Amino acid sequence: MKILGITLGDLAGVGPEIAVKALADPSGLEGKYVVYGAKDIMQYYSDMMGLECEFKEISDVSEYEDGKINVIDPAGLTMDEYEIGQLSAKCGDAAYKYIEKSIQDASDGKIDAVVTAPLNKEALHNGGHNFDGHTEIFATLTGTKKYAMMFYGPLKIMHVSTHCSLREACDRVKKQRVLDVIELLDDAMKRTGLDNPKIAVAGLNPHAGENGLFGTEEIEEVIPAIEEARAKGINVVGPIPPDSVYNKTLNGIYDAAVAMYHDQGHIAAKLNLMSECVNCTIGLPIIRTSVDHGTAFDIAGKGIASEVNMKESMKVAEQFLNENPNPPAMLGRME
Repeated sequence: MKILGITLGDLAGVGPEIAVKALADPSGLEGKYVVYGAKDIMQYYSDMMGLECEFKEISDVSEYEDGKINVIDPAGLTMDEYEIGQLSAKCGDAAYKYIEKSIQDASDGKIDAVVTAPLNKEALHNGGHNFDGHTEIFATLTGTKKYAMMFYGPLKIMHVSTHCSLREACDRVKKQRVLDVIELLDDAMKRTGLDNPKIAVAGLNPHAGENGLFGTEEIEEVIPAIEEARAKGINVVGPIPPDSVYNKTLNGIYDAAVAMYHDQGHIAAKLNLMSECVNCTIGLPIIRTSVDHGTAFDIAGKGIASEVNMKESMKVAEQFLNENPNPPAMLGRME
């Protein structure tokens, strides 16, 4: 049986709660799980919600014990050092250390995939780790140059850019980057069993530029990338106006879509499919899936956070492993 890791994210947020809830009810899950986080706060949530979970703190995955929630704690942060629901540099630092240790264990073959709970980017920066988010941490620590964020669910979307300003996002729409994302998405979809996935590329501008009337990025960057991808045998179309491409993809006209920037893809995916929307980083040498919501400081510690998206992220990670375990499904090539 495969062993997967779960990182608790920012301890001041809902990560510990949703992880405890998900692991307390393992129905629908097939793998074993090791948590990278803090045992005491997981115990706190278990007690608060009357879940009667049994925890074991271990120093290495080899010490895993069935029937218990096994926890590895590389940070040593305790509940008396921060306040639930409040921004904390200590929590940001601990969240990074949980991720760092999980990546190390995955790279060493001790675990087979990593599922991440949400972190807070401001806390991460305050804790001394200048990354835009999980995606960039995983890419940096694995030495991956060609990677992209993908939503995997009823609507499958991969992004040309993610965590940057809208002005910078427009500047990042370059032929090579668009081509890289098309290739990563094609590879990812084929690894899920589709022999010839049909990929749609969204335009950057309204009406996909209307032949240069509303912008020239499509003519200068996007179309050349699509043409080169077609020459390589990829079944790709576009650019499609961004106000219609996602509805068409959801309805099966296309198998997946390339979004030009963060909100263009995120709004489409989250509008009606929030609980089913799993965030994946494609191109890594390890499998990584994640919940697609934030730390939710406003409801942290109240016992009302939903674990549905966490369980969906765990199921998708297991699915990737089951589809093609060696090499892992949904992964690109390390370059």
